[in-house]
Amino acid sequence: MTDGTTHYTRPDVAGFLAFLNAQDGPKMEELPPEAARAMMRAMGELADVPRGDIAKVEDRTIPGPAGDIPIRIYDSHPGRQAGPVMVFYHGGGWVIGDLETHDPYCAEAARQLDMPVVAVDYRLAPEHPFPAAPEDCEAATRWIADNIPCTGLVLSGDSAGGNLTIATALTLRDKPASKPVIAIHPIYPAVTTHHDWQSYRDFKDGHLLTEGGMKWFGDQYAAAPDDYRAAPIDFPAEGLPPTLLVTAGLDPLRDQGRAYAAKLIEAGVPTTYREAKGNIHGYICLAKAIPSAAEDIRGNLAVLKAIVAEATA
Repeated sequence: MTDGTTHYTRPDVAGFLAFLNAQDGPKMEELPPEAARAMMRAMGELADVPRGDIAKVEDRTIPGPAGDIPIRIYDSHPGRQAGPVMVFYHGGGWVIGDLETHDPYCAEAARQLDMPVVAVDYRLAPEHPFPAAPEDCEAATRWIADNIPCTGLVLSGDSAGGNLTIATALTLRDKPASKPVIAIHPIYPAVTTHHDWQSYRDFKDGHLLTEGGMKWFGDQYAAAPDDYRAAPIDFPAEGLPPTLLVTAGLDPLRDQGRAYAAKLIEAGVPTTYREAKGNIHGYICLAKAIPSAAEDIRGNLAVLKAIVAEATA
């Protein structure tokens, strides 16, 4: 059931959704996880822009709580003096997504922010259900603080990665790493395990992220709803670093993102909220299929760059 409102959809978004919804074949939630992961990688090759030129891209593995964690380091100016470093946690419902699916976005973030970006390839469900993902993200972030020359950490991620951004920030608020978290940038994050939101009812079908897909992700991940890493909206936010939280106007997760931004403001956290009107969940990886998404990305990163500059002044 919807609220009866007519929601603005950008022309390029409407065209992409018409193409997407006309495709035959099984839905992602009808596939085994490996096939769903391949589907997301294939969509990235079709719908996202190429990585583009960047001076340094380095793949490494670092120690984690249950084995090595792959990371990828991007830097447009390697050899720079130590400064802020972004740690990025990819989206994909904690089940799909990897270093490749978000490779173009991470390179763009490194270029626009003019800082190193380190992408973390945490363990995925259902092979590794909750709390494997947040445990890997915490461990990787602490390792980066100790081993990558930096003065502070900027945490970011989209969707499930937005959840992991907030979860890691909360963990490091209470048990700090060797370098401070100076800003966070959750992108259309999941902040609760329940779906009682108007945006969920309005956009649960036909807008890329579907009700069936969300249920499938949740079942695979098997998060504990009483854990702050699964449902940060139910736990205190005081003391979090300056935050840029963004949502998409046609996203089932939109309203919980709005609610979390309000919670941050009420907790006294310096907070900037941006919403990509007329755009859909996943847009940071759809800049070829939805050309206007490139402007959303540029706008978000410009604001984040200003927040980081203020935090380090």
